Amino acid sequence: MVTPLEVHHVNGVGWYEEAVQPQGIWRLSLVTYGKCVYWVNGDKQIMEKGELLLIPGGTPYYGKSIPTVTHTQFVILLRQNETAELPALEQREPLRHKPGCYELIHQRMKGIQQQWEERPSYYVMMSQALLMEVLIYINRELDRGIIPPERHRYVERMKRYIEQHYREKVTKEELGDEIGKSPNYAASLFKTVTNQTISEYVHDQRMKRALYLLTESQLSIQEIAEFLGYRDLSYFYRIFKRLMGSPPSDLLHERPPIV
Repeated sequence: MVTPLEVHHVNGVGWYEEAVQPQGIWRLSLVTYGKCVYWVNGDKQIMEKGELLLIPGGTPYYGKSIPTVTHTQFVILLRQNETAELPALEQREPLRHKPGCYELIHQRMKGIQQQWEERPSYYVMMSQALLMEVLIYINRELDRGIIPPERHRYVERMKRYIEQHYREKVTKEELGDEIGKSPNYAASLFKTVTNQTISEYVHDQRMKRALYLLTESQLSIQEIAEFLGYRDLSYFYRIFKRLMGSPPSDLLHERPPIV
């Protein structure tokens, strides 16, 4: 089992941090917007959105914002409590990696931060579970081997297509046409790189918009469901609760008051 010891979110310009990572403690960061710079063991790393950096204990590093460039990142300090066959936590060299399943890792790390800030019952255990998921995703990708940049580009094109058409039914045939490959190749590649099916990714994109509309608009839940492409309201409820952990009606109290 692994335990988060410190969780924070870096947001803005002017960030600077310098330390020697304590023995037995790993530092995991995921850049979620913009760019920043790290020097680890004297090696310069320009980190961009979608990249993560795992720094093992005993390693000197410093990081800072790039002048005039805003960036955001999640940072978690973690300790491995017992042997957990995770190769990423056994190596002594820093790991820089661009995960194909970035969205899944981003969601889990955001969940860890929320648990850490709100501290509900069993928040430590929930944080441990989410962090273990993150590390398993990373290790699965490391076990699989590096995906060629060309395939990453194919997947990025498919993601962009989905983000532009998420309110519609997106098929593997459409994604195959988008990258000039067969439908089965497109679906298989998407699953291999992102660890999600096309349908799962579409639902995730819809739920992101649902969260915003539920808290920031005055639309009814029925109207939001229809806007996002769900004709069956009960199906929208099931998908939302499965992915978000609570029914959409629980978020209505967060809406701004009507002036």
